[in-house]
Amino acid sequence: MSLDLQREVSEPITSVEMLVDGFRAAEKPRAEHKLGLEHEKLIYPVGAARPVPYEGAAGIGSLLEQVASAGGYTPFRETPESPVIALQRGMLTISLEPGGQVELSGSPLYTAREAHAENLAHLTELKAAAARLGLQIVLLGYRPFATPADMPWMPKTRYQVMRQALPERGRLAHHMMQMTSTGQVSLDWADEADCVRKTVVAARLAPLLVALYANSPLVDGKPSGYLSFRSRVWEEVDPTRCGYLRSWFDGSFSYRAFVEWALDAPLLFLRRDGQYLYPKLTFRQLMKEGYEGRPADLGDWADHLSTLFPEVRLKKIIEVRSADSCDAAMTGALAALWRGIFYDATALEEAERLLPRLSYEEHLTFHETARREGLAGRLGSQEMHRLAGEMVEISRRGLVRLDAEDAPLLDPLAQVAASGRSPAQAVLDAWAREPDPEALLARFAF
Repeated sequence: MSLDLQREVSEPITSVEMLVDGFRAAEKPRAEHKLGLEHEKLIYPVGAARPVPYEGAAGIGSLLEQVASAGGYTPFRETPESPVIALQRGMLTISLEPGGQVELSGSPLYTAREAHAENLAHLTELKAAAARLGLQIVLLGYRPFATPADMPWMPKTRYQVMRQALPERGRLAHHMMQMTSTGQVSLDWADEADCVRKTVVAARLAPLLVALYANSPLVDGKPSGYLSFRSRVWEEVDPTRCGYLRSWFDGSFSYRAFVEWALDAPLLFLRRDGQYLYPKLTFRQLMKEGYEGRPADLGDWADHLSTLFPEVRLKKIIEVRSADSCDAAMTGALAALWRGIFYDATALEEAERLLPRLSYEEHLTFHETARREGLAGRLGSQEMHRLAGEMVEISRRGLVRLDAEDAPLLDPLAQVAASGRSPAQAVLDAWAREPDPEALLARFAF
């Protein structure tokens, strides 16, 4: 997602085929395929369960200043007078989610161990800066205490318009923006057939990923009935831009299928002349009608793609989005898992065969089971934790063939699968033993 208020006017869109061609232009030779990690963290004061505002000597803005000065980052502001909302160093960006979650968008790298090392270095830098301000980093998928009404908003202009637009689409939109925290991995594709296979595999396996990484069972200090409440939140954000595409399950997915789906999603904003506008149009309507005398252009399309939130998202990369934020080892395993499955041909074939072919409706039921029950759930007669364990082993075999040095990163994930207990179970156990908010946050701090 762009950080800037301004953007250059780009080529007007004259046909749907131009948008399809954009995905063709993102194809890369297999030898150049890389991966990137995104990892979001919750920030709390040490010894307190209250959210941290942007302002103040121990606020999120001060935290960014501490990280920048110690780590040689370039601060980013929307205008020269605006607050710092991100830090950049090379290909790495540290940015803010609406409720003050701190996100690493890592560099594109060839190996999972490089991505893991980069994330560990970032976490170490962030922890040191946080400690100087009396703050701590908490690695959970949803804020276990307070509600969106208690949360601050970060001073990023696009969040102001999204704050208005998304609640019109879904009841839990502000929960998504302010309360959730996730881990994601981005990967490349070679051609349309390769993109289709990888996207469909990631979508079909997404419930197993939800179960393996479920780490958000508490809502406002009470068990929610979901091991991944973060995943539950996405059900009520905007059905036109979230969840699953039917074409992933009926054999019809293609570049064009994704484009056609995206065209019918409403705009969240439109950048014009340094402002974020909120025209109540789908992108298809914007293409047909323009807005205030100006046609839709490719910059508008890039912005629009960044505001779509399906379980697997296409931009210039494939972004796998189904994991709650977990600890550093589990996040490194996320990169290794998808490198092993996506970038080894045999592993990709094995992953395609792992699960029975489900209809769209059957898959939604599978996903609901995963976010409620985690690894304790079942798909028909098959135990979720055994299916998840086999997915991890498919990836391990792929990594052994591809690059064996990445394979040990999967060990924590294999242990979780073998235990049959999603990370959320440890959160519930800790809360049952000691229902003290400060103690729980300290327990899951980095």
